[in-house]
Amino acid sequence: MTVTRETVVAHLDALAKPQGSMGHLEELAIRLAVVQQSLQPITRPRRMTLFAADHGVVESGVSAWPSAVTTVMMETIIAQKATSTALAAAQDVDVRLVDMGTIVPPAADRSSKRFRDARIAAGTANLALGPAMTKAQFQRAWAAGEEEAIRAQDHGHMLLMAGEMGIGNTTPAACLTMLLTGSDANVATGRGAGADDAILAKKRDIVARATGRAASIFDEDPMTAIAALAGFEIAAMAGYFAQGARQGSTLLLDGYVSTAAALIAEQLSPGSVQQMIAAHLSAEPGHQAALDHLGLEPLLEWQMRLGEGTGALVAVPMLDSAAALLGDVARLADILP
Repeated sequence: MTVTRETVVAHLDALAKPQGSMGHLEELAIRLAVVQQSLQPITRPRRMTLFAADHGVVESGVSAWPSAVTTVMMETIIAQKATSTALAAAQDVDVRLVDMGTIVPPAADRSSKRFRDARIAAGTANLALGPAMTKAQFQRAWAAGEEEAIRAQDHGHMLLMAGEMGIGNTTPAACLTMLLTGSDANVATGRGAGADDAILAKKRDIVARATGRAASIFDEDPMTAIAALAGFEIAAMAGYFAQGARQGSTLLLDGYVSTAAALIAEQLSPGSVQQMIAAHLSAEPGHQAALDHLGLEPLLEWQMRLGEGTGALVAVPMLDSAAALLGDVARLADILP
């Protein structure tokens, strides 16, 4: 049986509660059921795959933080002391860390199912000066993301989330949003992790110029144009989302950077968005444009902007609640005398 919106509404209306009484939770239940094609959707077990990489554009002054922080945060994630790992533990979410660059975390127990890495390539070139990566590099990073989605499914995970760690990655996210949604640089470009006015102005200029170069070849070669602006972790998340959609996984999006990856997935693998649920609307101004382009409504609007998959992790209990509503509540006809 094909599960449509009408099918789910009829099921919800037959439950032992006033019709529509759970408000927005019922809308989420409808989305979850349609995505999974089941009136008894599953949200466990679930995995957060964190992709990490460096960005050459940081050397052009687009971030308030140096690239070295990427390494520090990877170490913190491995030590299970990051915001993402704290939230994941609270929500019983399995975490897998994937090193997309030359960053090698210090000695740690890699046999743990929660933390492993896969070295792919060095950090991207400076997109302010030229292409961030080649088409071949993009394809390699995309394939790494696909492999992670397959691995997650092989381990029984139905609900997949992707987070990122990469200082400077709101700049490529802004470029990609501008390229793929038609937004201008003022809309697409935000402060990221605390940029002041001077950094923001510089960042907007770089985003506008780099996106203009990529746009000139987009119609002829979309993948090469996207590769010129993306980051290795963003390309990997895009492959992760595209493969996750093909295999029928439920994809819970995080913030601006992961949504930029979702834009790529939908561009290069149309239909991927049908498996996506947007966890939240971040404080980055371009995030709304990206979600509008995908036709997704965010579950939360809490002004979060950390990344690392944290917004998606905060939204996980809402999906659990939606699944419980659909699967565990009695039908009114079954309890009436």
